[in-house]
Amino acid sequence: MYKPKAGLPTREQILDFIATSDVPAGKREIAKGFGLSAQDKIGLKALLKDMADEGLIDSAPGRAFHKMGGIPKVTVLRIADVDDGGNVWAVPERWEAEGVPPPRLRVRERKRGALGVGERILARTEEAGNGWIAHPMKVLAPASEQVLGVLREEAGRLWLTGVDKRERREFAVADAGGAAPGDLVLAELGGKPPKIAARVVQKLGDPFAARSFSLIAIHKLGIPDVFSQEALEEAERVSKLPLGEGREDLRDLPIVAIDPEDARDHDDAVWAEADDDPTNAGGWKAIVAIADVSFYVRPKSEVDREARRRGNSVYFPDRVVPMLPEILSAEVCSLKEGADRAALACHLRIGKDGSLKSWRFTRAVVRIAANLAYEEAQAIIDASSPPVLREGAGEGGAALDPVISQPAPPPTPPVDGRGDMLGVLQPLWACWHALAKARDARAPLDLDLPERRVVLDEQGRIMSVSPRERLDAHRLIEDYMIAANVAAAKALEAKKAPVMYRIHEPPSREKLAALKEYLETFDVPFALGQVVRPATFNHIIERIGEADFRPQVMEQILRTQTQAYYAPGNHGHFGLSLGSYAHFTSPIRRYADLLVHRSLVSAYGLGEGGLPADDAANMESVGEIISRLERRAMEAERDTTDRYVAAFLSERVGQVMDVRITGVTNFGFFATVEGIGGDGLMPVRDLGGEYFRFDEGARTLTGEHSGDVFAQGQTLELRLAEANPVSGALRFEMPEGKGAAQPSRGGRKPVREIKRRGRPANIRHQGKRR
Repeated sequence: MYKPKAGLPTREQILDFIATSDVPAGKREIAKGFGLSAQDKIGLKALLKDMADEGLIDSAPGRAFHKMGGIPKVTVLRIADVDDGGNVWAVPERWEAEGVPPPRLRVRERKRGALGVGERILARTEEAGNGWIAHPMKVLAPASEQVLGVLREEAGRLWLTGVDKRERREFAVADAGGAAPGDLVLAELGGKPPKIAARVVQKLGDPFAARSFSLIAIHKLGIPDVFSQEALEEAERVSKLPLGEGREDLRDLPIVAIDPEDARDHDDAVWAEADDDPTNAGGWKAIVAIADVSFYVRPKSEVDREARRRGNSVYFPDRVVPMLPEILSAEVCSLKEGADRAALACHLRIGKDGSLKSWRFTRAVVRIAANLAYEEAQAIIDASSPPVLREGAGEGGAALDPVISQPAPPPTPPVDGRGDMLGVLQPLWACWHALAKARDARAPLDLDLPERRVVLDEQGRIMSVSPRERLDAHRLIEDYMIAANVAAAKALEAKKAPVMYRIHEPPSREKLAALKEYLETFDVPFALGQVVRPATFNHIIERIGEADFRPQVMEQILRTQTQAYYAPGNHGHFGLSLGSYAHFTSPIRRYADLLVHRSLVSAYGLGEGGLPADDAANMESVGEIISRLERRAMEAERDTTDRYVAAFLSERVGQVMDVRITGVTNFGFFATVEGIGGDGLMPVRDLGGEYFRFDEGARTLTGEHSGDVFAQGQTLELRLAEANPVSGALRFEMPEGKGAAQPSRGGRKPVREIKRRGRPANIRHQGKRR
């Protein structure tokens, strides 16, 4: 643990400073407040990190610090309620710190009755006793809260039911705006309790129609899905730009793009062959060619403004909301088979052990030999001759590395059309085996958690929901992309140029302590005092082997990890076990990658479209913005998949199915349908007549008389009682004829006995309350 040096403030002094500061207190304000030198600031950074790991402070948007469980000193609040006594209550408009969101704040109005539900205010906050007080500084807008919901009619009156499964209220409709019962609408809330009413401002159509589920997420989260006319016209103009002179001509190389079968755009393509340089004997030459988006999307242009507003493309089962207009994202910038395309080429020299020997970046013109699906590329390799040993095998013919497959072929000739794809893919695979050796040596986090794939027909109807198959072809492309991302970061570091790093910090001590407590329920040891590396978690998974609870332990390890983000200060990538890592390989769909491209263009004098000075100076704030937009996209994609899963399962309501418990609370447990996904609630009130004790540390519910234990990760049979496609929510119940399901024990130790009594309903609570 970090020990403060002389001259640095103590933990208590920093907490006092944060609590009493009249402005948001970030690292800069703290350093200034205590008059720290440049050298002391290094120590301050380490001290603040320790305090965050110890659970003393947390950070809010803008990197300002506040007491853990608290809120920023000055922040934007939304009026959530005005009670019968006239008291006004507000909640933070956004809560993006890792701590638990705080309770509502009581607003001290200068003029009673001035604020209504849904209004936004800039407020100064303070902790008072066991609660929080907000002092309004400025009313930001007289806007009402917007709710996305479905209209229903009861006794001749219209009501609005929100699509968010966390929204349990219904609202009387004052103005339907021409919408009818059953329509999906966007409405504004107004008034004060108990007379909060909804006014429809936009009719969106049938919520159960094909392709409506993604539309719900787009409107709910405010994702921009329409480009301005100026941006579309500009995209049309720049799409006709000539590729320009001075580009390296790589059209004779059989570079291939390997992507998902349903890919909407193609950012990247790869090529490799054996290196003929004697200084890299047994090594490889490789090229990772990436769409040269920076050539078409110039800083401060209309298209650039739209791209920054989006931050990234958002991918749904039925559509993509692109970061760039379609003429760029799906046409001119997309690396399509047989077409000349502008590329930023990363040239790599890779040692036989998979290490990166050297790299260079050029602007190039490429002609992709083939666009292959992962399955197609894998099938070509699998159909080839059995693996043989390369030269350099050990004595007696034993391979030094059994995964090295094909002998290094001679340089591959140009491919006419698709030509000999096996001859193109074999050296790619052989080079990849070297990269895989390097990956295994650094031991990144290895969690085998399948991704759900929703397959639709041409009318948008659901054909199937299943885990995505994981092939060597996926791993191959991932490892080439990681190599190029590392090279981009190191190339910029060599020039001392701005880098938008992709940062994944180690888990906090608080999360590690929670993991330790969780693993103890499986008799799996975990020492907190050790230096935690990705391999630490891999060893836990290896120790568990093929136990029934393996999937939930992997999920818990995933929850232990911090959330990755973008920033110009390098803190490494813990999960990949890399010291320098940037995103370079997807500029069509990620603004962070476009910034890295621009910085490379500027640093290496590659022509127009470099990084402007103001972006270079404001990388931190830009990183915070695109990190937030990435989280928005992830939430939209996850919620939409849940809605498709619920729609798929709605035809199976009433059936008994195999489920796995994914979370346990004091009011019941959540379970997911095996092989399909979609979380649903099994309320504790429906588990039977006996009392159930809740152990928060072990995440279990235990029957007081039967001793039945419901624990995270267990599998059992439940009946699907409800599947709501609009909200994505599922609800389960016990199979008929059973007072309680028969849960598997899952290898857990018995829940320790307690003497506390008198909890409400049929729940006993054990463990620390959070």
